[in-house]
Amino acid sequence: MAKKMKKAAKKAAEMQYHVHLKRGDVGRYVLLPGDPGRVPLIASYFDNAKEVAFNREYRTFTGTVDGIKVSCCSTGIGCPSTAIAVEELIKCGADTFIRIGTCGALQREVKLGDLCITTGAVREEGTSRQYVPLSYPAVADLDVTLALREAARKLKIRAHTGIGHCKDAFFIEDKDIPIREEIDAKWNAWYKSNVISTSMESAALFVVSTIRRVRAGEVLATIGLTYADAPIIAKVGIDEAIRTAMEAIKILEAS
Repeated sequence: MAKKMKKAAKKAAEMQYHVHLKRGDVGRYVLLPGDPGRVPLIASYFDNAKEVAFNREYRTFTGTVDGIKVSCCSTGIGCPSTAIAVEELIKCGADTFIRIGTCGALQREVKLGDLCITTGAVREEGTSRQYVPLSYPAVADLDVTLALREAARKLKIRAHTGIGHCKDAFFIEDKDIPIREEIDAKWNAWYKSNVISTSMESAALFVVSTIRRVRAGEVLATIGLTYADAPIIAKVGIDEAIRTAMEAIKILEAS
């Protein structure tokens, strides 16, 4: 009985508290959508896909892509839950992350359905500030970023590469926000600074990954035109983002 209890305690200790995963459950490559409902869609691109965990906002499938073990784990919305997912997935053996998400365009040349490959993030959120000072940059891994760009070009998918804006509050575009003037001034600064997109997870993903010495990148489907006060118009470009991420994994594995 004591031996069984000890074995059960050891197994519980290995299991990560939030994602309900342990070593062996995931591959070194993990795709990170926000929506748990999008995980089966992404996993449909895998061979031998199997659901291995689903707890809270964290749903995980694992399979293979051209013989490469690959996983997909949802992160929920925003930086706090993203940071938790990345921290725990690293403890399970993952070392290369690609976020597949959606964004609003901040530049007029970024059209609906275009992809945005994020090179770095404006840290206008709270999670990463609890890791490092604001003077520390949130930067994507170079190899992952270049692989994503190469993949989009190979697949002939229209993609923009540049800095993204990361926020905590989704509805700051609303006109009745008390600090409307302050927010408008910041949006204007991001437009003039050539920030290409706005979303809600990149800063934590990049900061945590850099600190933990793992690799992370991000490819986003443009579903809204934030510069035109239309943050969500149509969910387009998601399949293209998935295909680009899949191809990038193959490029990274071959390099």
